[in-house]
Amino acid sequence: MDRTQLKIIAWNCNMAFRKKAAFILEEKPDIVVVPECEHPDKLRFPEGVPLPADMLWYGENPNKGLCVFSYGDYRFKLMDCHNPAFKNILPIAVTGGKARFTLFAVWANNPKDKDGAYVTQVWKALRHYEDLLSGSKVILLGDFNSNTIWDRPRREGNHSDVVAKLESYKIFSTYHVFHKQIQGKEAHPTQFMYRHEDKPYHLDYCFASSYFIKRMNDVRIGEYHDWKQYSDHKPVIVSFEM
Repeated sequence: MDRTQLKIIAWNCNMAFRKKAAFILEEKPDIVVVPECEHPDKLRFPEGVPLPADMLWYGENPNKGLCVFSYGDYRFKLMDCHNPAFKNILPIAVTGGKARFTLFAVWANNPKDKDGAYVTQVWKALRHYEDLLSGSKVILLGDFNSNTIWDRPRREGNHSDVVAKLESYKIFSTYHVFHKQIQGKEAHPTQFMYRHEDKPYHLDYCFASSYFIKRMNDVRIGEYHDWKQYSDHKPVIVSFEM
């Protein structure tokens, strides 16, 4: 891997990551955020599949949690300020590589919260972690389960509110900046409901602070025909020159 570059990937693997890791690792990532990943005790990779240098898993269901993998120099520590109320939005101190930064690994999914299971979780977390958002090196990466097309007017905390909140801290969607896209009108979907090509949505994101935006050199979304056999989500692949 090119250590002058930071390559990060968000990919909801649709469970059984141990059987699919080889395919995402063909991208040679430094960091991968994987929603719906099994507990590390279950991660018995096939022979020949590179093992992660570090990992951090969080969840209640051993078959379906949120995991962050390092395949290089980066190391992870869940911050003491983590609020379990926002179960799958994890503030992580990342060290050991070209840049120390705060990573929010995101899987917006909390059916127990009557206020809202999906984007509401992100909105609540952003308000709770405002001190962290003010840092100069911040990345939010994962499955947000949200899009502006589902905004509910007159209700605080919709997708557009989340985007605006992040932008107020100079944190921007890498995909939308790089490809000059408008929220809600994305040309490249990241998810196909039930793996049906005719049911596309853009739900997975990498938001990054200006420090990283200035160093961004590529943002790609996987192709449907390459990934449909593995998951209903396609990977979001982002590279920065460090």
